Amino acid sequence: MQPVENPRPRRRSAFAAAFLSLLFPGLGHAYARAWHRAIAFAAPPFCLLMLLLGVVLSDPLELLGFLPQPPVLVGILAGNVFAYLYRIVAAVDAYRVVAFTNRVGAGSGRLGPARARLAPVSLAGLLSVVLVMGGVHVAVAYYDLQALDFVSGVFNPNDEPDGGATPSPSLEPGETAGPTDTPLPTLNPGASALPTEAASLQPWNGTSRLNILLIGSDRRPTENSYNTDTLIVMSIDPTTRQVALFSLPRDTSQVPLPAIPARSVFGSVYPGKINSLFQQARSRPDLFPGGAYAALKQTLGYLYKIPIHYFIEVDFNGFKKVIDALGGVTINVQMPIVDDHYPGDDGVLRVYIPAGVTHMTGAQALIYARSRHGSNDFDRAARQQRVILSVRAQTDFATIFSRFDELKDSLKNAVKTDIPPAKLPQLLELASRIDTANVRSYVFSPPLYATDLWPVSSNVIPKVSRIRAAVANAFNFDPSQEAERQAVADEGAQLWVLNGTAANGRASDVADYLDYRGLFASAPNQRPSGAVPADTVIRVYNGAEARLPKTIALLAKVFGVAVTPVADPAVKVDVIITIGTRTPNLQAPVTP
Repeated sequence: MQPVENPRPRRRSAFAAAFLSLLFPGLGHAYARAWHRAIAFAAPPFCLLMLLLGVVLSDPLELLGFLPQPPVLVGILAGNVFAYLYRIVAAVDAYRVVAFTNRVGAGSGRLGPARARLAPVSLAGLLSVVLVMGGVHVAVAYYDLQALDFVSGVFNPNDEPDGGATPSPSLEPGETAGPTDTPLPTLNPGASALPTEAASLQPWNGTSRLNILLIGSDRRPTENSYNTDTLIVMSIDPTTRQVALFSLPRDTSQVPLPAIPARSVFGSVYPGKINSLFQQARSRPDLFPGGAYAALKQTLGYLYKIPIHYFIEVDFNGFKKVIDALGGVTINVQMPIVDDHYPGDDGVLRVYIPAGVTHMTGAQALIYARSRHGSNDFDRAARQQRVILSVRAQTDFATIFSRFDELKDSLKNAVKTDIPPAKLPQLLELASRIDTANVRSYVFSPPLYATDLWPVSSNVIPKVSRIRAAVANAFNFDPSQEAERQAVADEGAQLWVLNGTAANGRASDVADYLDYRGLFASAPNQRPSGAVPADTVIRVYNGAEARLPKTIALLAKVFGVAVTPVADPAVKVDVIITIGTRTPNLQAPVTP
């Protein structure tokens, strides 16, 4: 009787082993029952994945901020190549292990184990596995290189626009300069600037108030001009997680200059409109050391008495493409926009945007943000802030990822910043904690924060002490009182305060207090006629009460008396306040 042979081991598929190694190194070896090799190949990628999973679960923002840094992206590229080679080795090794065990399992003849035979179909399967793995790694390398290109283009503060154009007028397309606009002094390119101490440009320390300058630039290479028509400083308090936005109108002139060499030519203030400072700084680097972006940061930082740590610039033409790449933006239009003279690419356009929630394309959002005829700079700056906040609220990771290619190209051409990539983890962590539902907005426009020179000039002159006080107290004020101040300022009432008592200086004190509350008050050096009144006398002239309801209500509340309407064409102001013996002693708070 012949002995019963043991059943031969079941042949395994070498292709299956290679395919399993495509899914994860070591799986193919486990399939072949080569346990030691399976553990050896699986352990390194498994440990790496567990480490990454721990980072993602513990602090995903930290990882998100860590990734877009050039050294990290280069490291990812090198690691991607190594991972591809590692997976090829794992797949080929698993294929060979199964092929070997199949030959051994087939038994040995008189001449030893069976020789390995070429299996074209199986080899073709192995090649397809390697190619499929290559496709995945090529995709990773593509997005990594795109991210590196994007980061190198956006986080490049020294990449100044080409050309050293001469300063251009601060005008919108289609506008003409008024003959009384303050001309800039003629600069001799060969003249040397007096050495002075440059204002410091400090990096953010991670704990103090963070200030970032948002620049909206109007580049017109064909006209050899470069104006920064939008200047908004975003200030974030890390402790209270509050945000304030400070907008300076483009027509603001006589802005104080910091201790930089430009003072040797211009004096203590910059005589031109603030939106021309950037190009002026580009044309005279000897007057503005550090470059044009540094000039803007230093000058606005000196005006506000705060250090401006970083800037983010958005080109207007690129802005349209970014909004379109995001699929548009939905904005709550609070007041209808009517502009019969909007400068379009093909001539003057008539613009009408009704009030209400509106979904806008990039071109429509730009028109909404830039339209200035039929409104004022306060409205325009407030609209620009509303666009920024709307984009921020409607942008999420899913939108960014689904439109990565289009958004990357748009942002690369439209955005520039000097924020160090190493600061991104910290900034993203801060951004996740701020309260965007309670953003405090300031627009430093006439009459509350500036003096309007129209019709003599289109320039406005800043009230520096009031602006600095607002910035210093941005996170320590009563929002309802600030809204009241802005409301009465918008009415633009002209007030005189006359002292009917014998106490010197009372009229100027009261005028200063009313100025602090948002009213445009002055104290002319004259006494009222008649006897000294007991109570304050408030007279509103020539029907002005009809257009000054908030002003009248504030005066009645402050002085506790009724307002008397008077008709007298000889009086050219709206309201005259006469101080009596029982008028309260009013003084404005001391400003920084």
